[in-house]
Amino acid sequence: MRPNPTRAWGPDPHSCPPAPPTLVHSALDDQALLGLMLRRAVQGPHGDPGKNTHRLAGALLERFSGLGAVVAAEPGELARAPGLDPVALSDLKLLRELAIRLARDETCRRPVITSWTALVAYVRAALAHEPREQFRTLFLDRRNNLLRDELVAHGTVDHAPVYPREVVRRALELSASALILVHNHPSGDPTPSQADIQMTRQIVEAARVFNLQVHDHLVVGREGTASFKALGLI
Repeated sequence: MRPNPTRAWGPDPHSCPPAPPTLVHSALDDQALLGLMLRRAVQGPHGDPGKNTHRLAGALLERFSGLGAVVAAEPGELARAPGLDPVALSDLKLLRELAIRLARDETCRRPVITSWTALVAYVRAALAHEPREQFRTLFLDRRNNLLRDELVAHGTVDHAPVYPREVVRRALELSASALILVHNHPSGDPTPSQADIQMTRQIVEAARVFNLQVHDHLVVGREGTASFKALGLI
C-alpha cells in the first residue's frame, strides 16, 4: 500500500490542545462546578445525563445560600430538593468528607501550634456550614501533634451540652498533654457567648488539675473564626 501523500502525521499544527482539566475546572463558577458534578449522577427520563443539572445546582445554591452550605446540609433537607436523587445526594456527602480529610491531612503534617493556618482551614471545612452546633476537642501530644479529633457533643441550632469532666477524662485516656476546643455557631456569627466563656473556664480549671494545657478555644461561623486566645479570654 502506498502512503497517502496528503495525510498529515503527528499533531495538527492548526489545532490547539485542550486546556488541562484543572485549569478548566478552576475557571468555573460555583453553579457550573456543582452542575458538572451532579451531571454524572442525575439522570434524565431516558437514562441520558441530566440536562437540567445547571438549573438544579442554581436552585440548591439559592436554597442553602452557598456551596459550603449545600454539601454540609443534612441529607433529609437535601432529599427535599426536586431532581436530586440518592446517588447525587451520596456524591455530595462524599465530596464534603473528602474536603474535610484533605484539610485534616494538611493539619497533621506538623505540630498544630506551628501550622495554625492549616488548623483553622480544617476546622472551618468541618464546621463552618454545619446546620447544628457541634463541640469538638482536638487532643495533642507533648509535641503538639494531633492525636485525635473527637466529637464531644452534637446539639441543636444554638446549644451543644458539654461536660468538662468528660473532656478531661478523655484527655487522660488518650495520654494527651494539651487540648484545643472547637465549636461552631450555626447562626454564622463566631462571637463567643457568655455561656461559651463560662464553659471554657470550667474546662481550663478542670484540665489544670492534671497539668493539661488548653491552648485555645475556636468558635467557627460562616462569617469567620474567633479565637479565645486572641481575644484574651483564655
